[in-house]
Amino acid sequence: MKDGKQVTEILEAFDLTGSFRAAGELAGCSPNTVADWVAKRDRGELGDLAEPVHRERLLDEFLPKIEEWVDRSQGKIRADKCHERLETLGYAGSDRTVRRAVAEVKASLRSGRRRVYRPWIVEPGCLPESPAGLTLHSSLIGRRRCRPPAAPIVGGPGGGRDGPKPEGQLGPPEKGP
Repeated sequence: MKDGKQVTEILEAFDLTGSFRAAGELAGCSPNTVADWVAKRDRGELGDLAEPVHRERLLDEFLPKIEEWVDRSQGKIRADKCHERLETLGYAGSDRTVRRAVAEVKASLRSGRRRVYRPWIVEPGCLPESPAGLTLHSSLIGRRRCRPPAAPIVGGPGGGRDGPKPEGQLGPPEKGP
């Protein structure tokens, strides 16, 4: 089953091209699918594809209270505790409905407190550095750095991550006569 966005893309492709085959290529489906959705639109069977129908729930009058509890507890309150409190206030619905509502409220609370990632901006007077902890321009040596230098690279010529090899072991072992 296609969702509303896909159906509107199919219908827009058909309106643009006027051909089932071309619309199918544009929308990424078969021409038979395009023909089916165009026929449904012409019969008036599509209705409103963009927005789902919102039905009234028993919980709707208690949502502000749930939002208050979730906000006051900083998202730590459990749904079963919300259900117990709502029953004392006169709620007669199921605990599953309360679990869904608490999950929605917690998700909206988290989305408002998401961490925003911003690029690092050098402070005035600080200089960018290379990974080895050196300033990037030789004329800037001695000026203030923004972070401590990176850890030195272990090893060196002929050495691996365990450090340089002792004298006499710089190459492969020599074979005897």
